[in-house]
Amino acid sequence: MAILHKELTKGFKGLILWTAGVSLMLVVCIFLYPEMKNQMSGMNEVFSNMGSFTKAFGMDQLNFGTLIGFYGVECGNMMGIGGGLFAAYLGISMLAKEEKEHTAEFLLSHPVKRESVVAQKLLALFIQIVFLNVAAFLLGLISILCIGEKLPLSEFSLLHLSYFLVQIEIGGICFGISAFLKKGSMGIGLGLAAVLYFLSLIQNLSKEAELLKYITPYAYAQAADIVSNLKIDIVLVVLGMSYMLILVGFGFRYYVKKDIAA
Repeated sequence: MAILHKELTKGFKGLILWTAGVSLMLVVCIFLYPEMKNQMSGMNEVFSNMGSFTKAFGMDQLNFGTLIGFYGVECGNMMGIGGGLFAAYLGISMLAKEEKEHTAEFLLSHPVKRESVVAQKLLALFIQIVFLNVAAFLLGLISILCIGEKLPLSEFSLLHLSYFLVQIEIGGICFGISAFLKKGSMGIGLGLAAVLYFLSLIQNLSKEAELLKYITPYAYAQAADIVSNLKIDIVLVVLGMSYMLILVGFGFRYYVKKDIAA
């Protein structure tokens, strides 16, 4: 498991920075809630009449004056965007960086099969995503308890589970794509995460764009749907995980046979 250890050690600083950044935004957002909740009753009506903007972020279906409504909109977007970009950043560089940094020859000269290299790198990706999400969940939980608000644990847990699944899907898809890249391209990964996020906004805006929910993972991380129904759409999750597994499988197979430049 030397490659796994190497990946975790090499990526530790970046992991801490991303985790701190995303978690800090969550904590700040939560601590702002007590100061804002007394003003939220009047703002609900304002938000409900903002047309397309309201629909895009699901604010027409959430009570912005409640903790979970506020958390779902404000903190949910931070976890969705920040976590998605982090997963894309990790996934898109995990395999391609060996050629980009000219370390492939050294790595593959060791008595280790390529299948093991890919498997350990994929495991490193998932471990880092788990770390970020566990840290964000715990800090969010502690922050809510610190401000003395009643914690809607079921809704809170389901929201974080959905963000985690989104990151796993995006990270896995980018990992699969990474196998086909020679010099890596951070723009591809970050761009893909951004496009998937904006597709979910478009899907919220128009019934004609309903089919987009079968493409973007953010469709099953809609705070309004999760808080209202107290469940995540399993069909969309299974579909998204299938996309991810297919791309990981193609990437795995291609990388094992790939003519890798030193």
